[in-house]
Amino acid sequence: MADPMHQFQISKIVELPTVNVLGLPIDLSITNSVAAMLLAATLVVVFYAAAARKAVVPGRLQTVGEMLYGLVDGLAESIIGHEGKKFLPFVFTLFAFVLFMNLQGMFLVFTATSQLAVSLTLGLLVILTVVAVGFAKNGIKFFKLFAPSGVPGWILPLVVLIEIVSFLVRPLTLALRLFGNMVGGHVVLKIFAGFVVALGGLGILGWAGAALALSSVVALTALEFMVAFLQAFVFAVLTCVYLNDVVHLDSH
Repeated sequence: MADPMHQFQISKIVELPTVNVLGLPIDLSITNSVAAMLLAATLVVVFYAAAARKAVVPGRLQTVGEMLYGLVDGLAESIIGHEGKKFLPFVFTLFAFVLFMNLQGMFLVFTATSQLAVSLTLGLLVILTVVAVGFAKNGIKFFKLFAPSGVPGWILPLVVLIEIVSFLVRPLTLALRLFGNMVGGHVVLKIFAGFVVALGGLGILGWAGAALALSSVVALTALEFMVAFLQAFVFAVLTCVYLNDVVHLDSH
């Protein structure tokens, strides 16, 4: 348990049979990662079911729920414009899901976003949605996204190549940003927590070091809560930016 990477180990909770889909074996067993995602989705539904009461004087849950919703609503409108309302359910669902997965990882629950497969799947979901919206709204003109207007003809092929590569790596950058921040923060927390135990067992001389390590753990824990929120917010921001590119393609 002293291994800082042990907390990211995938383990099966419920053993289920393996099925073949298009010749590929798929294990349907419920792992700690799957359970964490199911828990996060359930918590989002329960939280907003409790916070959705239209009280004259809002309680704490309603205040927090309205604040988070208003934050993403304003974000979508400021980046995408009036059409941002159409994509608000999608963006807010992603934001809330990522936020709850990040936060529950601070309470001795498996952090699903520390798995690259999970964060990459979310990134691919965003990009596939962007492509679908782009083709639905612009048709074949979607490919104008890779050829910005006003670029001199002699440099246009290079710009097109750069734009295509940039677009293709978007899901990877989305995934790595979320994955890297969650893994890095939890590893550092685990290391400093190990210092507290190790130094505390050295007697009086080690107690000062243990106290310093403990104060660092407290400070890092507060920082990790902020990072958990900021990573969900950044994920929502970039989703809005990518949607804006295809919604307002003519201004690209």
